[in-house]
Order: sequence, then C-alpha cells, then structure tokens
Amino acid sequence: MTSAAEMPVSTGSTFTFHQDSQHSPDSDPLKTATGVYVTVHGHFYQPPRENPYLDAIERQPSATPFHDWNERIHWECYRPNAFARVLNDRGEVVGIVNNYEYMSFNIGPTLMSWLERHDVEVYQRILEADEASSLRLQGHGNAIAQVYNHIIMPLANERDKYTQIRWGKEDFKSRFGRDPEGMWLAETAVDYATLEALVAEGIRFIVLAPSQAQRCRLLATKNDPHPEWHEVGGNQIDPTRPYRCYLKPSLSCPSSPLNVSATSNGRASNQESTEGLPYIDIFFYDGPISRDMGFSDVVYNSSHFAGRIGSAIRGDHRPAQLISVATDGETFGHHKKGTEKTLAYAFTGEFPNHRWTVTNFAHYLSLNTPAWEVELKSITAWSCAHGVDRWQEDCGCGGEGGVWHQKWRRPLRNALNWLRDQLVAVYEEQGKQLFRDPWQARDEYIHVMRDRTPANVNRFLGRHQNHKLTAAEQVDALRLLEMQRHALLMYTSCGWFFEEISRPEGTQILRYASRALELAGDVAGVQLEKGFLKRLGLAPSNVEHFKHGAEIYRQLVLTAQIGFKQVAAHYAITSLFTNHKNSSPQDGAQKTPHALQNRVYCYNANELDYQMQRMGSLTMVVGNLKLVSEITWESEHLVFAVLHLGGWDFHCCIQQFTGRRDYSQLKEKLFGALQQASAAQCILVMTQVFGDETFSLQNLFAEERHRIMRLLSQETLSRLDQLYTQAYRENYGVIMAFHRDELEVPQELQVAAEIALGYRCMTTLRSLEQDITEAQLSSNHIAELEAIATEAKHLRCRLNIPEGRQILEQLIVRSLWNLLHEANGSFDADIHRLERLIDVGYQLNLGISLQRSQELYFSRLHNQILPLCLSTLAKGSDATQSRQLLKLGQKLAVDVSMILSKL
Repeated sequence: MTSAAEMPVSTGSTFTFHQDSQHSPDSDPLKTATGVYVTVHGHFYQPPRENPYLDAIERQPSATPFHDWNERIHWECYRPNAFARVLNDRGEVVGIVNNYEYMSFNIGPTLMSWLERHDVEVYQRILEADEASSLRLQGHGNAIAQVYNHIIMPLANERDKYTQIRWGKEDFKSRFGRDPEGMWLAETAVDYATLEALVAEGIRFIVLAPSQAQRCRLLATKNDPHPEWHEVGGNQIDPTRPYRCYLKPSLSCPSSPLNVSATSNGRASNQESTEGLPYIDIFFYDGPISRDMGFSDVVYNSSHFAGRIGSAIRGDHRPAQLISVATDGETFGHHKKGTEKTLAYAFTGEFPNHRWTVTNFAHYLSLNTPAWEVELKSITAWSCAHGVDRWQEDCGCGGEGGVWHQKWRRPLRNALNWLRDQLVAVYEEQGKQLFRDPWQARDEYIHVMRDRTPANVNRFLGRHQNHKLTAAEQVDALRLLEMQRHALLMYTSCGWFFEEISRPEGTQILRYASRALELAGDVAGVQLEKGFLKRLGLAPSNVEHFKHGAEIYRQLVLTAQIGFKQVAAHYAITSLFTNHKNSSPQDGAQKTPHALQNRVYCYNANELDYQMQRMGSLTMVVGNLKLVSEITWESEHLVFAVLHLGGWDFHCCIQQFTGRRDYSQLKEKLFGALQQASAAQCILVMTQVFGDETFSLQNLFAEERHRIMRLLSQETLSRLDQLYTQAYRENYGVIMAFHRDELEVPQELQVAAEIALGYRCMTTLRSLEQDITEAQLSSNHIAELEAIATEAKHLRCRLNIPEGRQILEQLIVRSLWNLLHEANGSFDADIHRLERLIDVGYQLNLGISLQRSQELYFSRLHNQILPLCLSTLAKGSDATQSRQLLKLGQKLAVDVSMILSKL
C-alpha cells in the first residue's frame, strides 16, 4: 500500500486515491473532522443554444472547426476532465484521472442534456464520478444541483423561483439517482426570498462569494446567549468554515409569512432567538485564490497551485478547516489549455503529499456542523459589484471598456417582465380548462422535458388533466407548457451579461420570447407581439445598424421563425439526396406509392406518398406527408412538389392536403407538364396549382443545406482533383528541380502537388475504412500511405484534409480495439500493421490525436496486459507477445517502462 505522501498508483482508468493521513490511527479524516480539507468547485455551464423551433443547435461558424460552441468547449474541457492525463517528464501517460471524482461540481441541466445526447461516454463518467465520490466520502457525492436554466433568482418572481429549483432538483435526481444536498445559484445571485425557496425545497447548503456576507457571529450557547456580531462586509469573512443562515422575520422579503416584524435598522437584534427558525448552511469560497485561478497562471502548475492553497491555511490550531475555491469549470481546459492535468495531479499527487483531505461541501458539512451564524447583504452576485444590476441596469459591469453603454438592459428586463405577466394570464385562463392545477403541472413538466416519449407524455397528461383530454386539447396542453418553458428560458442570465443586446446571447433569449408569443397566439388567439415590440423599441443598441431591440427582433428573430411549411420544404428538397425505397433510376419512371417514416429535427415525418419522374436534366418529385411535432404534438398534412432544374436550382411548393382526389389531379397536372421537358412550363403549372409562395435551397436548415452543397460540389471537385493530379504528374520533375536548387516552387505547381497528394491520401484512407469494416487492415493500403507521406515530405507539402485526420484516428482506435478484444491468431501481423498506421499518421503530419487510443489502451493495461505479463514471468514462457503489447503502449505515449524492464 502506497502512503499518502507518495505518488498514487494507477489502477484501471483512474488513480486509487489514498487517504492514509498524518493523523493518529484512530483519526480517519473521512469520518472525523481533523486536519486540512480541500474542495475545488467547478461551475460547469453553457447557455441553452438550441433553435426553439428545432430543439437542436445549428452550426455556429465562430466555433470552427467544431460544429458549435458546446462541441468546442466539450472537446477542450468536459471530455479532458473526464480523462485527465497525469504525465511523466517524457510526456508519457502515467495515469488517467476522472477529475469529476475529486472536484465538487455542478453541471447545468441544459448542458447535461446536451452531453447525454452527444457523448454518452463522458456523461457516464460524470455519473460514475459522483457515485465513486459518494462511496469515498461517506455517502456524499461531489455533484450539486443548479437552478434549471441559470436565471438570476433575486430578479425572478416567487413562482419562477420555485419552478427553477424544482426543475433543477428533479433533473439532478433523475440523473444522479439521489436528492441534491446543495444547489448552485446562477452567478451566486441571492436574496433572502431565494433562501426561503431553497429551504422550503429541502436544499441544505449553497456556495457564495465572500463579498456576499454582511456580518457573522458565533452561534448562541447557554454560556454566551448573545454573542457579538462581527462586520465582514468587505470580504473579511473567514471562508475556512461553514456558516448557518437563519431566515429571520426582519431579513425576509416583504411578502414572506416570516416577515412579522422588523427592527428599526432592518437587522435582527442580538436579543432575537433563532430557536425553531428555518435555516440554510452557507460556504464562502476563498475569494483571492478563486480569482487567481481565473486570472493568473497559478493553475498551470500543480506545485504552484498547491502552494497557493497552502497559503490560506490558518495556523490557529483548530481541529479542522476547509480551503475551498470555486470558479467556472470551463477554466480547466477551455479558458486555460491543459490545466485539467494540473487538477489531476493536484488531486492525486500534490494534495496527498501535503496530507490534505480532498472532500466536497456536503461531506465536510456532515463532519462540521456550523458553529457560526451569518447574515447576508440584501441582494448580491459574484460577478457584479452593484448587487444584481448587471442583469437590469447600465451599471458598467461587462462593458466594452467604457465604449459601449448598457442602457438596453432595463428596457429588455421590463419587456420580458411584461410578457411574462401576460403569459401568466394566458396560462391560468387556458390552463384551468385542462389541468387540475396548472402550476403544479408546470412544476412537474420537467418529467416530460427529460422524456418526450408518447407513453411518458400520456402518463403525465393523465396525472394532471381535469377531464379526459381530446387530441386537440392535448396539443393545447402541451403548447401551454411549452409556452411556460420558453418564458423561463427567456430569462437565461447570459442575455444581459455582456455589452450588447444584439450579441448571440441576447438574440437567443429573444427567440425564446418569440416562441412563447407564438404559442400563446396558437392556444388563446392573443396577439402580444405588438406590445412586446413597443417595449423592446426602448432598448437602444450600440450597433447603428440595429438601432434598438425591436429592430433586432425583426432582423434576427422573426427571420429565424420556422413553420410546418418550412419543415415540409426541407423534407421535400432533401428527399432528392436520400435513399428512398422504390427509387427509380430510369428517366420517366414513376415510383410506387409507399409509406416511409423519417425524422426532421423534432418533427416526425410520415411520408404517405412519394413519386419521382425525370425528364432530361429535370427531376420532379411530388408527395404528401403528415408532420407531427414531438414537442407539442401539433400536426399538419401537406402536399409538396419539387422541381430540380440541375445544379443549385430548386423550385419547391407546399400546400395543405385537401383530399385524395385533389391530390391525384395535382400529380397528373404536374407530371403532365414535366413531359414537355420545359422548365418554364413546369414552373408555370406549379404556380397555378400552389400559388406564388416558393422555397429553394436557401430555405433549407443550415445543416442539410451545407450537406447538399457539398454533394452538389462533389462532381466538380472530383474533376478538379483529377486535373490537379494530371498537372502534378506531368510536372513532378519540374517541382523536384525547384526543390533541389532550393528555389521557391511556383504557387500553381505547389498547390497542384498538395491537392493531388491530399486526394490520393483520402482515396487510400477510404479504402482502409472498408478494410476495417471487414475486420482487417490491408498492408498495401498502409504502404500507399507511407509512400504518400514520403512524397509529401520531399515536396514540402502540407496536406489539408481534416476529414482524413478523423478517419485515421478512428482507424487506429478500431484497430486497437480489435487487437485487444478480438485476437484471431494473427497477432504479430495485426500489431505490426497497427504500429505502422500510428507511424504513418505522424508522418503525414495531419495533427492526429491518440487520446482515444490511449484511453482504450490504459483501460486494458491493468486488467488484461499486465496480468498477461505477470503470467508470462511466472511461467517463464516466451514474453514476445507481452513485449510487443508494451512497446505498443510506448508508441501510444503510455508509460510502461517499469513493466517492460522486467520482461
């Protein structure tokens, strides 16, 4: 057994964390409060970025080369922290640590939903980390809940406060399988009304900034029934201990039932008794260290980080103290590259070396009942020096160096508050006709938000309906609940955080408001948009082009609205590029009617008929489909027709389905016009049948539009690739002559060489993809890649093929998995081919990452490779295979030197 002062040993995919302490054998710091405890809290959160109409994040060019900012930050932060490397001085992996197992954390529910959909491996690592920390820390897991969509709680009305807490609690419980003990408040924004709601919902503790405390004192005892208050309003509070905050009448909000009286100065007097009063416990993180984590280089080195933590330890011989720090979790890996490694070694090396116990707030609270009481300032947050004015006033916080104003904040807040109140009236009036208790239905709607399967939605409606709902009433019920969901999403805090209302964050919350407006109109027929725009018009923009919030709404919000016709047009045009059954390869042939179910974002498309005919360069598709929203169960039965004139030119029309006879006549007219092989005649007839409204490639949702653009470009690009390849081959000697004489190669020839070699490389990689599908790797294809790499090096070519890098990384992972899990008697050849594939990945200079392969290898090192090596040593048998596996580990930059030296 390794002592805590030594480097922890790796077992499986993480380190065994040793808690052998400096304390006496009878003193276990995990069970008895003794010594120094350390908690590093990460607030992991991304604002919801989904298109309100599609329930999906569309491509965000500013996040390139990633699809969107969630994906980019995921690969820079969330995943690296789930598989954080501990490296030796040669840069080899000695351990892979799940940082979530050792840090206290909250992850926003909207972000957790994204992780669950996009990287279930990381999502599971987070859940497993909470379970492992709970086992280590006497039943107290590292995860705490968060108010649902990061609204500023002191600015929310009472009902919204409770819904935010209840949604946050239920989302947490459904994921982690336990009730949350603590809850993170957005921007740590707090007032006493928020505390009351937290206490009422069973939350035991919260975490705040030290600047949010006003005064503190020891709890009253028989010997000292009236302890003295100490003013700590200037960040002087001692953050090494927990505090108890009582909800006294004089500190509660005016509407609170607790507010029966108040002292003249608005504070509780020393003579007030706290007996029987509700309370919540509060941790104040260490402000200076937390600031250093975000704004200095202290987290780039584990030793420096530990030294900074150690500087906060109080030398007053108290039996136990907690050094807690808190920052945005995205600091580790996204804002500060590679610092997840700092955390990993700090948790598993530096902190144990100092004999500090890594814990979380809930565990420390279980060992240390607060002996001090605290009172808070009235309304505060961690990122605004003016209370919570950053989210409602032109206070200067978040400004562009004083250049841009934030005069738009108050009008935006007022407009949304007005809209919220109007929507409340709609919800109550319409909801009471459908639900037994509309507000209880809203609070429990989180169960549907987590699981939108028809069976679950039906169960939910069955619990809350006040009579058997018709199909139309079910749609209205879901519309009302979605209206309320968007009314909460429109308060997401980042909409006010920065310097300008027209930023993506401000536009996003306006899109939620727009969707809520639309749903209110669908259910109740109310027209609220005019009044909303009037109020938005009072929010001045810093950008001359936009002028004010109403113009931003018109230009950036209304243009993003999507209806059933747009969805149907998207389906119709993209159907030309999908493999429909009964597809007709011959010109003039007609497809047999059939039924086909597809999904277009959050819509189910039930294709009831689909017919295609080609005439020369023209292609026409006519069909009818029923679209159903998975969110609100709204549906439309529509007819579509698409004329593809070739290339980028599409003409699409949509209308309501009015019956089989009308549909049959429509098809006859359209296909009759096609027989004339005249594009003009086809478009004329389509206009006569459908009217003037048309859709084109530009109307497709961005993802699919870009895919089709690439498909349409493929033939041209392939032809160009062949032309460049021919030019390269014909001028190879010329290019080499320039290089021999150390002259700059003419740009045209150098570009031809790079494109030709990239094309050749991609062709070979796709062949290797086919090989791996057939559970083998062709040595000939690997040899071809080696030849390409050599040629590219001689000609100083930089291959710009990001898709090739991804294919190569996947090939290496898949080959390694086959080697470790599906040994088929050709081990020597398989491992040799895999090593060559890794080598050629580096030789091609594509910037490949072996992280996934490292993780796979490391996960098998201790439960498969090491036992094989030990068995070989014990039996004195041939160690060739063991040695090959260990050398493969070296190639993957995993430290296996100690084991290899013994073979």
